[in-house]
Amino acid sequence: MFDKLPITSKTEKILTKSLDEEISVEEANYLMNIKGSDLYPLLATADYLRQQIVGDKVTFINNCNINFTNVCTVRCGFCAFGKDADDPDAYILNDEGILEKARYAADRGAHEFCLMGGVLPDADIEYYEHLLQLLKGEFPNILIHGFSPTMIRDASVVSGMDIEEAFRRLKSAGLDTLPGTAAEILTDRSREIICPEKVSTQEWIDIVKTAQEVGVTGSATIMYGHVETLEERVEHIDIIRNIQRETKGFTEFIPMTFMHEYSPIFLEGQQNLGATGTEDLKLYAVSRLMLRDLIPNIQVSWVKMGFRFAQVSLTAGANDLGGTLGGDELSEASGAPDGVDASIDTLRNIVENLGRTPIERNSKYTEFYPFDNKIGVASK
Repeated sequence: MFDKLPITSKTEKILTKSLDEEISVEEANYLMNIKGSDLYPLLATADYLRQQIVGDKVTFINNCNINFTNVCTVRCGFCAFGKDADDPDAYILNDEGILEKARYAADRGAHEFCLMGGVLPDADIEYYEHLLQLLKGEFPNILIHGFSPTMIRDASVVSGMDIEEAFRRLKSAGLDTLPGTAAEILTDRSREIICPEKVSTQEWIDIVKTAQEVGVTGSATIMYGHVETLEERVEHIDIIRNIQRETKGFTEFIPMTFMHEYSPIFLEGQQNLGATGTEDLKLYAVSRLMLRDLIPNIQVSWVKMGFRFAQVSLTAGANDLGGTLGGDELSEASGAPDGVDASIDTLRNIVENLGRTPIERNSKYTEFYPFDNKIGVASK
């Protein structure tokens, strides 16, 4: 495969191995540091594995973010969204405000509500149950991808119940999948700097495993490009890999490059924030080589990278383009380069321009809606 490419012998050896089996942590660390002519063979290998594992389909979802509050007691160093309760810009949506956002999305064919917000100080499991029942009562067929491990932990404490019981109740109320948020970087050294009040690495692991054990599957994420090392990026992916070997509960892996411009740690003087373009591509490629078909769906975040670079990243081992994401106020506050609302036509064009096949999906990757090319809409 590499006969006519300029490539160092060690890189060639690792990439050749990766065609048949997962690479090790040590090999992944090496690949994260390659430069020059070794980069293209890495990307080509990841793209080849993507094609072998999931084919030439690129999936995405028609969805809507419902950010029900920006009040947050967990003030992370990377977040420009959260507000104190007494901030003049703070809000908590009432039931009608939530339903208004949901109706707007449902009228435009949404398959998912992403229910997310700040960590409210007094929110209990009953409050989150109410939000789920509110949405499922009017939209029983739209899946809810909601909350975060930190939100569930804090609400469980307020309600005086264990995590397993909390997830059983939330699932019964209508929670379909759990976002992989609050993971950021799964090393306590970095978490102590950027999010000391969130769950620890081990708490995050325990919470998502508990969710998956009671039948609430979900996504895994990594948010990189801040204070972590390259080795910590690999350590994070390896943690996700080990969880998936045990539970098979992750539906997708989502690398999210850190948008630093409006973040508190940047405004307070932290320098050298933000990943470079080649670091982004290496992260996607190494993720594919580490995860292979263990987590077959690797998602690019166009809202973090912009449409153009998200399209390029689809050639580095990824196969999913995320969602239409209407109403993603968290990313908007961080300075999303191309906004936070994409049309189905925009996402479809990105995919078709690559010569690949666009497919709409649901949150669980269990239902798919191919496009009818004659009429330009997804077949239901």
